[in-house]
Amino acid sequence: MHTLPPAMILLLRPFAPLLSKRVWLHVQVLLAGAILAPAQRTVTAALRVMGLGDSPHFQRYHRVLNRASWSSLAASRVLLRLLVAAFVPDGPLVVGVDETLERRTGAQIAAKGVYRDAVRSSHSHFVKATGLRWVSLMLLTPTPWARRVWALPFLTALAPSERYDAQQGRRHKALTDWAWQLLLIVRRWWPERAIVAVADSGYAAIRLLARCIALPQPITVITRLRLDAALYEPAPPRQPHQNGRPRKKAVRLPTLTARATDPATHWQAVTVADWYGKGERMVALASETAVWYHTGLPPVPIRWVLLRDPQGHFATQALHRSDGYPAAGHRLVCATLADGDDLCGSAAASRRRDPAAMDGQGDPSHDTRIARTLLPGDAPRASAPDGASPPAPAGGVVSQTGTDLRGCTGLGTTGDLGT
Repeated sequence: MHTLPPAMILLLRPFAPLLSKRVWLHVQVLLAGAILAPAQRTVTAALRVMGLGDSPHFQRYHRVLNRASWSSLAASRVLLRLLVAAFVPDGPLVVGVDETLERRTGAQIAAKGVYRDAVRSSHSHFVKATGLRWVSLMLLTPTPWARRVWALPFLTALAPSERYDAQQGRRHKALTDWAWQLLLIVRRWWPERAIVAVADSGYAAIRLLARCIALPQPITVITRLRLDAALYEPAPPRQPHQNGRPRKKAVRLPTLTARATDPATHWQAVTVADWYGKGERMVALASETAVWYHTGLPPVPIRWVLLRDPQGHFATQALHRSDGYPAAGHRLVCATLADGDDLCGSAAASRRRDPAAMDGQGDPSHDTRIARTLLPGDAPRASAPDGASPPAPAGGVVSQTGTDLRGCTGLGTTGDLGT
C-alpha cells in the first residue's frame, strides 16, 4: 500500500477524522500523486505517477471526490486553524478576498460562464474566457523563507454565472454576497480575533461594508475607493424632542478628485522601503474621515486615503478603511489590490513580453499587490528637524505583517510635503 512519509502523515493527522478509514488511505495516495505529478494534477495523473495507472480499482480513487461523504467546509476550518497556529499565533488575521477563474469547457461543466480574463486582459485589451469562477479567502502572512507576503488559500466558494442561476431558477448572488458569506463563516470560526479583509475595488460596495461593520465583532475592510464617491460629513447629534427621522448624513464633501487637485490639501511624505523590488520610493498621502452614502443604502463611516506619486509615474489612487472612525492616535493600515499596471505601470508591458503571463505565472508584477503605509494619528506628522531622521511609525493594525507586503513593502520614514 502506498503511504506518505511519517512526517507528512503527522502533519495531516488533523484531517483524518473528517474521512472514513478507507477513504483516508486513498486520500494519502492522491495527495502524494498530486505533489509528484509533473503536469495537470488530475486523479488519473496522480495514479500514474504513483505507479497505479493499470490498477483495476482505479474508480475507488475517483470516488474520493465524487461519492465519498466528507465536508470541505470542515476541512477548510482545520486548514485555517493549522495556518493560524503556524504563521499568525496572535494578533489580527489579515484575509485577502479575490476571485479566480478556472478555465474549463465541456458539456459536463454546468456552472461555467464567460468572464473577463484578468491575466490576459489589460486596460486597452479585453479578453474573455470560459470557465468556473471561484471566490477565495486567503490568509496573508509573511513567511520566513520568502521576502514577499504569501496568500495562503483556505476557503473557496463557487460563484456560478447569472445565466446558470437563471436556468436553475434561483436567485443570483453577486461576488460581494459570496464574500460576505465567507467572511461571516471566518468570523464565526474566530470570534475573538480581529479580522482585516483586504480586497480590490470590485468589493468596495456599501452594503458589504455596512454588514461587516454591523457585526458584534466588526470586520475591518480595506479596499480601493472611487475618486468620485459621494462623501458627506457625519450627521449631527439628534437634539431632545427633535421631530422627524434621524439624519443619516450632513453636508456633501468635495470629491476625492477635487481634494487631490486642491492646493489646500495637506500631503504627508512617506518613504516606502522596497517599492516593487526597486528600492526606496517616496509617495505622498492625504487622509480624513467621512461618511460614504448612497440613496437607499446605510451610511458607512470610513477613513479615506489619497495616494499620490510625486514623480508622476502612476495616477492618484484612493483607498479606504471601513470600520468606523478610529480613536485619536490611531494607526491606519492603507491597503490596495493593484490590478495590472494601476500603480507601477509595468504589468501591461510585462504581459506583452512574458509568455508565462498567459498562465498567470512568471512576472511578479501580475500578482495581487498590497501597498502598505501607516498614518500615525489623525493629523499629519510634522517633518523632522534638519539633520535628524524622522521617527519610524509604530506597529499598525496589521501587526503581524512583515516589512515586505506583497511587492510594495516596508515603511521607512515619514515627512511633511506641505500643500
